[in-house]
Amino acid sequence: MALSTSHHVREQFEHCLAVIRQASVEILLLLNVHASEGKDPRWFLEQLDSARLGLGGWGAVAKKLNLNDAEMSEFTLQLRLLQQRVPQYESGQDVSENQLIAAMRFVTALEHLRLQQPLLTYSTELAPGSELQQQQAHKQVRAIELMLKGLIQQAWPDQVRLNNHLKTLFNADRVRRWLKLGEINDVLSGMMFSELAQMLVDKKEFSRYYASLFSDPTMLTLLVEPRKTLQTFLDDIRQIRNNITVQKTLSSAQIQLLDNYYTQISRPVQRAFEEGRTRVNPTGLMAVDASELHTFWEKAQKMDRVTGGDLFEVRDTIEKPTQRAPRTPEQREQLISGALWGAVGVMVIAIVAGGVWLVTSGTPQPATVSAAETAPPQEMRETPSSRETLTRMGVTWDENNFRSAINRNDTRVVQLFLQGGMDWKLSWTEEAMSAGYDDVLELMLRYQQNMVEEKPCRRFINTLSHAMSNGEPLTSKRKEYLKAFCTVPAVVKRQQHDLDMATRRAQSQPDATTKKWQSIQTAIYEVIR
Repeated sequence: MALSTSHHVREQFEHCLAVIRQASVEILLLLNVHASEGKDPRWFLEQLDSARLGLGGWGAVAKKLNLNDAEMSEFTLQLRLLQQRVPQYESGQDVSENQLIAAMRFVTALEHLRLQQPLLTYSTELAPGSELQQQQAHKQVRAIELMLKGLIQQAWPDQVRLNNHLKTLFNADRVRRWLKLGEINDVLSGMMFSELAQMLVDKKEFSRYYASLFSDPTMLTLLVEPRKTLQTFLDDIRQIRNNITVQKTLSSAQIQLLDNYYTQISRPVQRAFEEGRTRVNPTGLMAVDASELHTFWEKAQKMDRVTGGDLFEVRDTIEKPTQRAPRTPEQREQLISGALWGAVGVMVIAIVAGGVWLVTSGTPQPATVSAAETAPPQEMRETPSSRETLTRMGVTWDENNFRSAINRNDTRVVQLFLQGGMDWKLSWTEEAMSAGYDDVLELMLRYQQNMVEEKPCRRFINTLSHAMSNGEPLTSKRKEYLKAFCTVPAVVKRQQHDLDMATRRAQSQPDATTKKWQSIQTAIYEVIR
């Protein structure tokens, strides 16, 4: 059985790779990069980067592909994740579920790109579709939505306390709206899928109520932590659900991806149910007849028409709209600048008016001087804030978009995020360091005050050490970052200890590996001492 499953996973994965290779040739041709055949994801990413250099930036690439900046960021982010999971692939080698999911996610990204750019004609069909598969997908989305509601109700069995908790998390107006839209005494039935998902994956909510249910070490491991993986999966399911509510047929890639998502999400909950840790039974939720399924989606379609659709992505944390965000340094600067320029304008007008009065009281003069002198204040225009500029570019104010801009060396978008007051972490620079993106790294160093990661140096130095052991150099930019953030006494002392240990290992077991590790630790210590 395990052998059969492994063969099926490998077969699906190889089909995904075939689709990606075919699509890559067409996409690159549209970007003036000619390739006779497609290769692995890393090659595709390298060719896209070449296209970026040839066209003058990611903005030009996005324009050729008919994508906005946010869509371009998401496309490159998914391709990077795929090439990290599958740097190279030889036919017949073992494939993990995470590798398959990363490949399927990118195939769905290629589907979206083809819809945006009619000049692309590649096929993304992974298998022949059937009505039975469509119905199974509808059942899975329904089961996941009811699973979310069931887990929230289990954490908050008292409706009054749940309503009050929702008012604290969101606000009273939204709770009143949900109660109006939903069934009697059931606030959750008035919430959209993204809002239910947000309740589950919010950092505080997840750690308090749901983390123990999703603790299976073999599930939800695509990203760095189960919560982030669950957030990503649920946002993809939100988009699939949107297709169902507008009665759009799901593609074979969406169906297969959803099937994998359902397994990853339901299996930990099913185990918790069997162990008596939850009353939510995923198997029971899937046991639904055609009539009940039709009724569920009929209500969902009606709700979709009333609300205008579930348009907002599942975010990392719940943002309270009643709280006004503090002004960023840039916004304060603009406010002060606007006030000063206003004062200058008033003074200029007063001076000009006085001058005109003095001149006209003696010898009449033409009014052209006055008009010329009053022109500068009229020419001043209020510049949009960084956040407004990002919004006009189609980029939402989100750390994921910020990180993807860093990873693709997009200095324009990164600068707008930094000017707008976005905080960043030292660990977010790891990919840019490996890729040698000095432009974006130099830019981020100018905003050191925005770096908020606590005790970042242990991870940064560990990552750097392993990168150097794999042949990457200790570049001048890496040295600048070490000097900027890792010269505090505690870090220097710990690095000295690591160097002493490496030296002892090299003396007790003198071989190429221990000597290499000693030289790496010595080089890092020499920078920060």
